[in-house]
Amino acid sequence: MTTKTSGLGLFWQNVVSLPSSLRESFARRSAPTSDRARSQSIFANIFLHIHSTRVHPHALRLSYTWGLGVASAALFFILTVTGVLLMIYYKPSTELAYQSIKDLHYVVPTGRFIRNIHRWAAQLMVITVLLHMARVFYTGSYKKPREFNWVIGLGLFVLTLALSFTGYLLPWDQLAYWAITIGANIAASPTELTDAIGITHWFNIGAFQKELLLGASEVGEDALIRFYVLHVMILPILLAIGMSAHIWRVRKDGGLSRPGRHTTAAGKGVGASQPVPQTPSSSPTKTYGLMCVVKGKTPATDQNLDETVPSWPYLLRAELLVLMVFTFFSLVLAYFFDAPLKELANPSVPENPAKAPWYFLGLQEMVSYSAFIGGVVVPAVAMIGLALIPYLDREREQVGVWFSGAVGRVVAWRSLVFGAIAAVAMVAIPVNFGWLRNWFPGIPQLWIILINPGTILTALYVLWSVYELKRSGSTRMAAIALFTCFLVGFAILTTVGTVFRGPNWDFYWWPSQWPTH
Repeated sequence: MTTKTSGLGLFWQNVVSLPSSLRESFARRSAPTSDRARSQSIFANIFLHIHSTRVHPHALRLSYTWGLGVASAALFFILTVTGVLLMIYYKPSTELAYQSIKDLHYVVPTGRFIRNIHRWAAQLMVITVLLHMARVFYTGSYKKPREFNWVIGLGLFVLTLALSFTGYLLPWDQLAYWAITIGANIAASPTELTDAIGITHWFNIGAFQKELLLGASEVGEDALIRFYVLHVMILPILLAIGMSAHIWRVRKDGGLSRPGRHTTAAGKGVGASQPVPQTPSSSPTKTYGLMCVVKGKTPATDQNLDETVPSWPYLLRAELLVLMVFTFFSLVLAYFFDAPLKELANPSVPENPAKAPWYFLGLQEMVSYSAFIGGVVVPAVAMIGLALIPYLDREREQVGVWFSGAVGRVVAWRSLVFGAIAAVAMVAIPVNFGWLRNWFPGIPQLWIILINPGTILTALYVLWSVYELKRSGSTRMAAIALFTCFLVGFAILTTVGTVFRGPNWDFYWWPSQWPTH
């Protein structure tokens, strides 16, 4: 005989079970207690679905990845959170922007600290993305079938720089105003070439690019609004989409590259120097379906379940650790170092020296010789060259090995020395002896544009790569030589622009030698 529950009693039972009902409606699964349950949780969770259910221990090795890809994503998350908080007080107007930053700095509770975190997280993200790209290159992780993901990664690198650069203008102080003025002049630099060949009056692409960037002929209200929209909406959305595609393709290409893998009939894995023919006896005997969750009769994955570990908890725990470490770094930097804020932007009082953000100071060094070559041609050639590397280096060799072995390490060291000597020479010669205009006062401007330290340095690096190609007969070694040269050249020119350039972009050993008024 059953006891009938009254309506009031039924209501009370629902109230008592309310916490569990809410929890069950939110989470489709209870806390997993087995590897299979953890795999199913990842597979069924929209936020964790970007992970594979299992991962090879090699991908967790700190000495292989250094957690740089995860660090970049973690810093983007920190930037998004702090950026949204800053948007509450920031006013994108030339009349109010500077004052709103000062309010954040001095009035809003924790405003200065949040702005500092945003500032240092952005700097760290530029560094981690750059180092992540170098790690992927030196381990040969751009090889088939990951060629296009390398191109996506380059796009993310450009978006990261653009995101940081557009945020530079928002404080609307002297530092921001004149740094963006330099960027706008680089955009207008093709006029330098069209002037030299006398076609500017009917084809002024430089002025068009500058107006497209600023929304006007000079840095002002239109530029501030344009940079604000790019910084808070368009570029973050593009970056989030690109990161999703980047991570998704890593997963679909078999996870992080690692040595000892061979291309399989299913297309997974990474290229190998000597493809191993699969015979019925040597083919994988284990097969897994439903993302390795359930065993069954599916195409062989070449993954031995016993050689992998569940992503939950091993990978998720490592990712959480990286997030905590870089959050800690951002907090420490934000505590000890304030984000810079100079005087209110004044178009009639130029900064001297006016310097771009540090990651563009290498370009600014070359721009000082020719804005068109240093600001447009060399960066374009470098980016196109980097994008084509996976398609020009088709050697089937072991990937996931730093520098592709001992020979690659020797080539990298040799290229580092050559690249450093060439970069120092291209700075020292103009500083000590001048350049073409000093030697040949009547030389046409076109020669000044085309033959300058930037073009000479780029040509030397390309010739060095060709030399390594002929010497070793390996496109991989040639790629290592070229990439290393550009990397060390970028580091040296950035150092010169940061430390040794003073008023009027003259060379000084120490800032204490700068002229005083």
